[in-house]
Amino acid sequence: MVGRNRVWNVAWWWLASLTMCAALVVTGAKASAGEQPKPPPPPTPWDGWYNRAVGGVLIDQRGMLENATVDALGELRSARAKSLQAAPSAELKRFVQLRKISLKKLDAQLQRHVQSGDKLPDEVRFLAGLQQIRYIFVDPKNHDIVLAGPAEGWKLDAKGNLVGATTGRPVLLLDDLLVALRSAEQALRETISCSIDPTPEGLNRLRAHVAKLERMGDPQQTAAGIEQALGPQRISITGVPAESHFARTLVAADYRMKRLGMNFEPAPIKGLPSYLHLLDASGRGLSAMLPRWWLAPEYQALLRDAEGLSWELRGSSVKVLAEEDFLGPAGQRAGTAKAGRAAAQWADNMTRHYEQLALADPVFGQVRNCADLAVVGALIAHENLLAKAGCELPTMLDPAALPTPRLPAPQQVPSQVSMLKKNDRWVISASGGVKIDLRTIIQKVELAEKLETVRKEAELGVHDDWWWN
Repeated sequence: MVGRNRVWNVAWWWLASLTMCAALVVTGAKASAGEQPKPPPPPTPWDGWYNRAVGGVLIDQRGMLENATVDALGELRSARAKSLQAAPSAELKRFVQLRKISLKKLDAQLQRHVQSGDKLPDEVRFLAGLQQIRYIFVDPKNHDIVLAGPAEGWKLDAKGNLVGATTGRPVLLLDDLLVALRSAEQALRETISCSIDPTPEGLNRLRAHVAKLERMGDPQQTAAGIEQALGPQRISITGVPAESHFARTLVAADYRMKRLGMNFEPAPIKGLPSYLHLLDASGRGLSAMLPRWWLAPEYQALLRDAEGLSWELRGSSVKVLAEEDFLGPAGQRAGTAKAGRAAAQWADNMTRHYEQLALADPVFGQVRNCADLAVVGALIAHENLLAKAGCELPTMLDPAALPTPRLPAPQQVPSQVSMLKKNDRWVISASGGVKIDLRTIIQKVELAEKLETVRKEAELGVHDDWWWN
């Protein structure tokens, strides 16, 4: 048996990630000898940003993920810095608690750029610097829907993430809003989620491989053998297109969470030791539990006025949840709905530090942004808000009118082993992911008279531009 002569603790887990917020780089496959390279695609309004995409990860054309190097992140930031436009006015640059965006007028703005073939200006692609959605106003008089939330000008951080100029919070993206609106019906039916899981075949190979080990031997060789036996792990995405930036953001957050939990890199903030460092000296063997973590947005009850024309998203945050799977004799996994002490402790600790972590590693803030936009899409679809407003969004709702960037979909990730000299046991981190259960979120609603005052102060229909403070 493993550990007969030496006492080791082995922890392995499956990597994955991406988001515009932590710099994911898409690598192109080289043409083979004699093969003519494919001509570049025609220019689109998105050129200059999404050609190298999301989250501290490299994704090749096969959909395989690996961690990005410092050089790759530097190249990404340099490329983005060259194309980045400053906020064009002092009003757009300054921080405000509520910046309002007219979806009707934004749609008209998009239509003009599509017809002219011009690249979208950054103020459009970055939704006038919005960092959060707090209110949704339905405006039947002007046949409009207005989104409102805190906003300011933008900048790039050291890793190429787009963040607020003074707050450091990640900025909402037009691309993600379009995906949320266009995917709303599907997302309400099946939930938005991503998950990274070992294959049953890989788990069977791992069990057979471990059974043959007489002793740990050389740690590096043992780790390599475990990684080879387990093989690549699968990435599954539901509710939104797998080729979208939105989907890659979810995978990125899962990836970053696992890298922190399994001690592949130190947390960028204090007070968040890895899961491995929380383990005590007791425990069970390989056939015992497999810690599993996932991220889920958390809101207080949504507020609405009596007519359903004003909505407020409250208490937007993200919670880290944990449970444990049991690895059966045939390599299958079964959820227990329980979490071990260390796994639960790590999840609770990350939840407490989430706000701080989202500033240090913006991919976690981008997940919260995506959740806000998904709630907007769900409310518009579920409450039939476009019909209430008499509002049409022909460009925003039609993928043929303005396609969103299609990026190589994340499909698999190599297994990686981390080893600590602790006790005679194997600790296995079994996947995880992100889950946005929109039906649960939009079903918790309370009436609030105060929204009438907020609505009046929003000055709906007064301004000519598509955004105003």
